[in-house]
Amino acid sequence: MTLNTAPRIHASLLILGASVFLLTACNATFWRTFFSATGGLGLSHLPLHLGSFALLVLLFNACLNLINFRFIVKPVLVVLFMATSATYYFMNEYGTAIDKSMIQNLLETDVHEALELLNWKLLLTITLLGILPSLLVWRTQIVFCAGKRGLVLQAANIGGSLLVAAILLFLFFKSLAPALREHRELRYLLAPTNYIQAINGYVKQRRAQALVVAPLGMDATRRASAGGNSARSVTLIVLGETARAANFSLNGYARLTNPELSKQADLLNFTNVQSCGTATAVSVPCVFSALGRENYSDDKAHAQQGLLDVLSHAGFGVLWRDNNSGCKGTCDRVDVEDLSKADPGNKWCVDDECYDERLLDGLPELIRKARKDLVIVLHQKGSHGPAYWKRAPAAFQRFGPVCRTNQLESCSRESIVAAYDNSILYTDHFLNQAIELLKASGEKEQLNTAMLYFSDHGESLGEHNMYLHGAPYVISPAEQREVPFMLWLSEGFRSRFHIDQRCLAARTGQSFSHDNVFHSVLGMHRISTAVYNPGLDIFGPCTHES
Repeated sequence: MTLNTAPRIHASLLILGASVFLLTACNATFWRTFFSATGGLGLSHLPLHLGSFALLVLLFNACLNLINFRFIVKPVLVVLFMATSATYYFMNEYGTAIDKSMIQNLLETDVHEALELLNWKLLLTITLLGILPSLLVWRTQIVFCAGKRGLVLQAANIGGSLLVAAILLFLFFKSLAPALREHRELRYLLAPTNYIQAINGYVKQRRAQALVVAPLGMDATRRASAGGNSARSVTLIVLGETARAANFSLNGYARLTNPELSKQADLLNFTNVQSCGTATAVSVPCVFSALGRENYSDDKAHAQQGLLDVLSHAGFGVLWRDNNSGCKGTCDRVDVEDLSKADPGNKWCVDDECYDERLLDGLPELIRKARKDLVIVLHQKGSHGPAYWKRAPAAFQRFGPVCRTNQLESCSRESIVAAYDNSILYTDHFLNQAIELLKASGEKEQLNTAMLYFSDHGESLGEHNMYLHGAPYVISPAEQREVPFMLWLSEGFRSRFHIDQRCLAARTGQSFSHDNVFHSVLGMHRISTAVYNPGLDIFGPCTHES
């Protein structure tokens, strides 16, 4: 006779134990923030902290009892343990909060970027907090009460848990309410409710997206030039990645991260610019839409055309060149060149990725062959982390010591910042090369040229114990929202489109945001359309008719 040695546990105790495990083992970031929000650790706050813990255990217990049925409870708990263990790692190591935009950013990132986040500590965390508890649950024999008795017991568990939770909430409401109101980030830190709510929001958002894209700016026309300069124009829009304004020496940063751009006499550097989002999946479609941050949503942006479409309607040739993870829908109706895939024969490619200078390959010939005005978007790899050291060639590894691992917790903050600064130094070189290319092409082909540069979002490098980006905008730190914004216009471009350089220079310290990009690109090219808002055009006050 074979003995069954599998451990046995009653279904109600399993659910209670799972609730305690999730709250204790997988929510260190939440509890650190909660303790800080409620006055810190101490005997005087112990009743509040114990009561809050009991309150959350009871709420988890009530929710999990809804799936406490034979053949259902085990798979659900395994999924929860695995997903929560991974969530715990990213929240604990990088200070990441989980909301709908973070889920969108995760699902829309490419495989290469995702692989950069993998390391032994992540695998160890998932093993200890995900795989081992899952194996234990899977091999445990769960005892269920049969028939009506089981349903009554389950209903009693849910009702009793909710009743006691309500009593605890009433007792501690006066202390909890201010903390929850002033620290809204707490709801983004409590796992697994944070990612369950985020996934639900993302799914609803995707379902609500229109299948037909509404036209925008079909009436776009170019105002006739009052002067004699009618030479073709070429504008480069350089979309940066993860570059924060604070680490540009042009903005006062102590390290000389902009040695080349600082020598460009006609370069205009805007010092107070806010991003639309804190992650690529939000900022890129937002900045190229006419919606603005306050009105932006993913479904709205995908339901109507954007800036590149309006430029096409106005008769411009439009090209998107990508060295990143795609355009997030903004370039769906224009020409696209994906240069992000490594080419062993290309001098800018090393191992499995390419440096941003690959975006400049073949541009002079492309510009020469064009027969109409061009707008070309160059989407950088930029300073995408956590593998900052990979973003710059050896010649630009000037600051050190450098963190050379994606396990940022094993590096000093100084080495992380040094690696990041080297990526900014390389962006400085890349932008300078782009300007020099425009100068050379403009002189050779008799063109009017311009470059507009801005980053999609910033980056946290350890401030407030936060790393990377993607924090919910409402609680995001300035480092993730304040982005560089630069403009270079050739003399011919300024002449053709009647732009006053001195007037623009006087505006570089004013407050702007991604909301200005759509209307400013139209304004700098003198494009008339009903969707153009002159109040958001940076060039508006600085243009004249003759």
